This record gives sequence, structure tokens and C-alpha cells, in this order.
Amino acid sequence: MSRHFIFSSESVGEGHPDKVSDTISDSVLDACLSIDRNSRVACETFVKSNTVVVGGEITIPRLKGAPLESAINIGQVVREAIRGIGYVNDDDVFHADRVFISNMLTTQSPDIAQGVDAKKAVGKGTEEQGAGDQGLMFGYACDETPELMPAPIMFAHQLGRELTDLRKAGKAKWLRPDAKSQVSVLYENGKPVRVTNVVISTQHAADVSNEIIRSFILKNVIKKVIPKNLLDAATEFLINPTGRFVVGGPQGDSGLTGRKIIVDTYGGMGRHGGGAFSGKDPSKVDRSAAYMCRWVAKNIVAAKLASRCELQVAYAIGHPQPVSIHIDTFGTATVDEGHIEKAVREVFSFKPADIIRQLNLLRPIYRKTTNYGHFGHSTDLASFTWERTDKIRALQKAAV
Repeated sequence: MSRHFIFSSESVGEGHPDKVSDTISDSVLDACLSIDRNSRVACETFVKSNTVVVGGEITIPRLKGAPLESAINIGQVVREAIRGIGYVNDDDVFHADRVFISNMLTTQSPDIAQGVDAKKAVGKGTEEQGAGDQGLMFGYACDETPELMPAPIMFAHQLGRELTDLRKAGKAKWLRPDAKSQVSVLYENGKPVRVTNVVISTQHAADVSNEIIRSFILKNVIKKVIPKNLLDAATEFLINPTGRFVVGGPQGDSGLTGRKIIVDTYGGMGRHGGGAFSGKDPSKVDRSAAYMCRWVAKNIVAAKLASRCELQVAYAIGHPQPVSIHIDTFGTATVDEGHIEKAVREVFSFKPADIIRQLNLLRPIYRKTTNYGHFGHSTDLASFTWERTDKIRALQKAAV
């Protein structure tokens, strides 16, 4: 018997308040890594109206105890991040040149540092680099799209990216940075067959009509992004359904780093662990191990060992080895799941230091990851190293 269901995923644009916060936090992280690749960064940002609050813990070994401000102008980093998003219009309450910035950054706790550092410490059971915290992380991949991602979240991201590209190219002067997209996909027997609903809400200037907004977005965004074979006469398009979206961004709502974790990952199709990504250096397994799990899951699907795969790993703070590794192929494995797990353990190392080395994570690449998902990128694999499918043959050989 065939099974039908509809699954929906959302994405948000760069100007969404939470993504503004993520962008600032990742910009601070990149600034630190540009000075010292061994920087320890846990930066969170809060935005509301014309105010930005940056807080967290940062240690840059190269500064040898000198104040962070001696090397990084945090205010400049914040303003450049906001300017890059596009909050530069005269009618923006939240404006790159006019926001008030509160800097509440301090150094990393020495108790946490000794657990992460690759050296001996009193009470620590190993001299190896340990995980920066306890926690569980997930990675997911499926064969629904060329990017080996679920179709709803890929379409939602592509809609948002296209809308942003049009805005930044000046194709519609009335477009403003805040935006959201959502796509609902009908599945039959586990395969996407039809888009049932598309929702796009975009902030806009006050003097543009709903008719112009809806016509432009339908023609230049939705019908450009969504494959024609997935649209039909019954597909519903809801474009700015409230009728007005002039007040947006941090003026309309507060924003906080790490509040869009489902947007950042698999749109709800795959599970998510307890931690967010943005503003964290790769010693934090919340980020690096989630990237690692995506790399492994994607290679399993690319190797055709399964058509869907979810990986979970869990860590204890200060301990180098994961306390568990679990693989679920949802009944789609082409070989025994035990053989897949054996192959994964043989081909990959999940120690935090090895994750960083394998994926080359000690670089200022994180501002690129902030928007439109940390996963599903098919270009710039030099930056998005966890999107490579470079372990196919090794997995196939080890899974026999």
C-alpha cells in the first residue's frame, strides 16, 4: 500500500533578526581565527531595534593576555556584518552606521580550557584534546536531491537565496533584508512528487503594492527555483499573506544567535542535537561533530550503501573519544547496517582533534556558513569540506 504525506520546511533570509545575530557571531569568529587559528570563541549576539549586544567567551593565544580590543575592533566587525546584510537604507531603524553596540565578551573559563587543551591537567584522564562539552550531534543525508538533502529544505533555502540575490543586485528597489520562505512537499512511498504549497514573506518599502510584490516573486523567484514538474494548478502560493511587511528585522522582532537550528540543518527531516553552530570555534563539538556527521552520512548515501542515513555521536567534556556512535538507514541499506558501522569506524576518526584536521576547520570560513543552511552546498567545497564525497571507495571497500 502506498503511503502519502506532506512535509514542510522553512528557511529565513539574512535579514531575519536571528540570522542577523548568527551573522555577527560568525563574523566575530572569523575575525579571531584570522589572527590566530587556535582561537577559542563562543560568541552570542542579541539584536533589537537599534541595539546590538555581543557576549560570550573569547581567548586568542597569540595576544598573550592583551585585551581583545587591541587586535579586533568589535564595533567595526559588527557594523560590517550588518552592512553586508543590507541594513543601510534611510528608513532602517536598525542601520549599520547607527546601531548602539554593547560588548560583553570575556575570556574562556580556564576549567573548560584544560579539558579541551591537548595537554595534561590535574584530574583530567588524558593528554589528548577533548570535546569542548558533553552533548549529542546528528548528521543526515538522503538521495532526494543532487545535494543529498531533503527536498523541502533545499527548495526553501534556494528561494531565500534567490530573493537575496535579486535584492542585492538591485532588481527590485523595494525589497528589504528580512524574509522567510517555506515549502510543503507531497511524498509518495518516500519520494517527493509534488510541491503543494509555497510561502514567501519579504520585508518591503512602504510605497510598493501587494500586486507588484506578488507578481515579481511568483515570476522571478518561485517559478525560477521550483522545478516545473513539481508544480501544478493546485499548488498554492502564499506571498506576503498578511498584506504588509514594512516593519521587519530587529526593529520588528528581537534576534538571538542559535535560534534557527532547524533552518541550519535539515528542516526537521533529520534530527538535531542540543547545540547551535554560529559563533563557536571548531573545538566545540556542537559545531564540528555535526559537520563530521553530515560528512559521514553524505558519503554513505553517495556510496549507495543506503538511500537515507542518519548518524548520531555523543561526547563527554574533556574526553577525546565519542561515548557512542549510532547509524540508522531507515531500512534503506543495501548492505548490513553492522557492516556500514564497521566501515565508518574504520574510515573516519571522531576524535575532536581529528575532526578538525580531517575537515580543515581552523580557518575563517564560518561567515560563509551562516545563511541558507550549513549543509547542502554543492560548490566551494574548499570551504564546505564536510560536503565532499571523497570517501566513497573507502567505505564501499570496508563495508564488505
